[in-house]
Amino acid sequence: MDPAEQKEALRADAKVHCLTTTAFEIEGYRVVRSRSVFGTLGAGLQTIVGGNITLFTELCEKTRADAFTMMVSHAEQAGGNGVIGVRYDATELMSGVSEVLCYGTAVIFEPL
Repeated sequence: MDPAEQKEALRADAKVHCLTTTAFEIEGYRVVRSRSVFGTLGAGLQTIVGGNITLFTELCEKTRADAFTMMVSHAEQAGGNGVIGVRYDATELMSGVSEVLCYGTAVIFEPL
C-alpha cells in the first residue's frame, strides 16, 4: 500500500474511531499536524444510606461520555484523526450545576 493509500485508509478508519491518548504520542504513529481544540431525589435518598450512589454515577458516566464525544467531533471538524494530551476537567458553576470538559490537541496521525 503506497503512502497516499495508507493516509486514505487511516482517514476512513478515523471516522469509525478517532485515536485518542492522554500521552502526547502513540507508538507506531507520528503526528504530522496539530490544531488546538478546544441529582435527583433518588440520589438524595441514596446519600443518606451511603455507598455507591448509582444515579449520580450514571449521570457522571453519561456526562463524561458526552464530553468525550464532543471533543472527538471537534477534532474531526478541525481535520484531525486523533487527539493527544486528553484531559478532563470539572467545575461547579453554581450549586447543583457542574461543567465537565474533555479536551486535548487535535492531530493528524500517520503510520510510521
